[in-house]
Amino acid sequence: MNCPGCGRDHPSQAKFCSECGTRLAPSSSPETYTPKHIAERILTSKSSIEGERKQITVLFADVKGSMELLGDRDPEEARKIVDPCWS
Repeated sequence: MNCPGCGRDHPSQAKFCSECGTRLAPSSSPETYTPKHIAERILTSKSSIEGERKQITVLFADVKGSMELLGDRDPEEARKIVDPCWS
């Protein structure tokens, strides 16, 4: 990953540039948040579902007490706590 401020190359897990201190944008590619088994399923069935519309249902839920637990934490720290609940 290259720094947007000075162009210096950094490892993907770096949060700040070691040269100029600019905050490095986290990767937002689908590989970072899509479970591997789902990504593989999508890639293997891509030709059969491409162009096809599917109706889905999405449930948004709050885990009881999660806002009290996570409200004052850094988003990356909060994600480390919550992510194991979804797998």
